Amino acid sequence: MKRLHAFEPVAALAHLCRWLALSAVVGALAGSASALFLWALDLATGTRIAHPWLLWLLPAAGFATGWVYHRVGRSVERGNNLLIDEIHDPRAIVPTRMAPLVLVATVVTHLFGGSAGREGTAVQMGGALADRVTQLVGLDRDARRIMLMGGIAAGFSSVFGTPLAGAVFGLEVLAIGRLRYDALFACVAASIVADAVCRLWGVHHTVYVVPFVPAPSAAGVASAVAAGIAFGVVGRLFAAATHGLAALAKRRIAYPPLRPVAGGALVALAATLLHAPQYLGLGIPTIEAAFRAPLPVYDFAGKFAFTVVTLASGFKGGEVTPLFYIGATLGNALSSLLALPAPVLAGLGFVAVFAGAANTPIASTIMAIELFGAPIGVYAALACVVAYLFSGHAGIYRAQRIGHAKLPGPRGDVRVAKSAAGQTAPR
Repeated sequence: MKRLHAFEPVAALAHLCRWLALSAVVGALAGSASALFLWALDLATGTRIAHPWLLWLLPAAGFATGWVYHRVGRSVERGNNLLIDEIHDPRAIVPTRMAPLVLVATVVTHLFGGSAGREGTAVQMGGALADRVTQLVGLDRDARRIMLMGGIAAGFSSVFGTPLAGAVFGLEVLAIGRLRYDALFACVAASIVADAVCRLWGVHHTVYVVPFVPAPSAAGVASAVAAGIAFGVVGRLFAAATHGLAALAKRRIAYPPLRPVAGGALVALAATLLHAPQYLGLGIPTIEAAFRAPLPVYDFAGKFAFTVVTLASGFKGGEVTPLFYIGATLGNALSSLLALPAPVLAGLGFVAVFAGAANTPIASTIMAIELFGAPIGVYAALACVVAYLFSGHAGIYRAQRIGHAKLPGPRGDVRVAKSAAGQTAPR
């Protein structure tokens, strides 16, 4: 046994050097791509706000992006799900055109007023660029999986400025209840480098302030658990509504480029009739306001509906920032019922709705600590884990597999069988 392990430090050093170099390349590429994307996104958002009439061109913009994807982007249209599937069952190199296509399409969505996020775009760019590196270097099947996970981590980290959460997200998003530790170092290294490179390009991330977090107490813990239940249910409903409406659109509208035309028309009409520009785009100002003052209790439902229509009809963009909006405003609304300050509940909702919808409670808890500070950690962990438990086994990523049931015993196994329909992660 001693001989068997005698040279492990040497092997570990070789592994570290190899993956540090590869991860640094992936991180630098993903961080630079995210910096370009965030700059373009800010420009598009500012232009839309300055010219509100652009909203009425959203159906035409939807047709244009839908047509481009229909003609040259079918192989990459599945986005994040394509990356997750390639990690589970590597078959073909992810086309590099995924990166520029999703970047331009997402900027177009935001320029003309669609309600979407940015995480999906950054993750897809990171994954596509990482797979291009695997092709150039000639990595084997297992190493390619690790590189793709590093690309996902790098994209997430750089777009939100959360390197630790990004690293864990790259490991956690693949399968419910199971992490792949063979990719741990690559994800950590790529995530840290991507965040640093993105900041070197002059990118500044939004700062959310939770001024005071009370010490853990029975009332506070009970409030975090109760809020976590609500956050998990809303995350589950969001995933179900998005998938359900997308399936309905496919059944009713045969020609794919026409689906975002219908969705864009609905969004433009609703925003105009309801006088609700706050539900368009990322919604960062409203998220910031949720930490400062009471908001209308229905704000979370408005963003929920606008985002579901936008994404389900085929516009490109992420789900995560809208989930932050939905969670923060829902937490703000719950503050009149629960024994925690409104900024704390807004912060918990910010991460916990995402935790439930994406089935990533560990990454979400770490994100809370990175964004809001260590004192919120206990409450964030409770809210995220409870939201995860109450969100079921289906989430926003349909390619996500089930490695282990959320609930112990035969009931959990039954739920897995019903939810996954055989889609379990390999042991």
